[in-house]
Amino acid sequence: MKSENSLIQGAEILRDLSEDKVHKLLRENCVGSLGYIAHSTPYVVPITYYYDAENQAIISYSTEGHKISALREDPQASLLVYHREGMNWWRSVLVHGVFEELHQLDAKFHLKQFCEGVRKVLKKQGVAETQFINEFSSKSGSQDMPVVYRIRIQEWTGKCRKD
Repeated sequence: MKSENSLIQGAEILRDLSEDKVHKLLRENCVGSLGYIAHSTPYVVPITYYYDAENQAIISYSTEGHKISALREDPQASLLVYHREGMNWWRSVLVHGVFEELHQLDAKFHLKQFCEGVRKVLKKQGVAETQFINEFSSKSGSQDMPVVYRIRIQEWTGKCRKD
């Protein structure tokens, strides 16, 4: 969405990430910080996510609780994903979007997509043991089905710094 323009802030050089690099950062990670509003107060919590590039969405799940109640009431959400190589070398993407709760077959399909996507990301990162992810998908047919949701991406901003 933006080109790789430079911005000098003090001695730091910040650059906008290209759209390709934004997609890459979202694709190559599976943990981010979800921001939402509850009763006029901002909250930020860590989540595990899967980036559905084809549909421009973030897929995740949760148990019933504060976050889900707040997102049902005010569906505006953001997700921050970053990768740091050192104090002076990092990339980040801030996504803004709208929360949508998924139900029944959609929820099962997206929970499976989430599990397979997270497993692939972790294997690329060198995590050998991904068996624990099966616990997520095994819940899809039980009474304990988590709340599966997506954040439909409306816009993003990508930045990087490298000295």
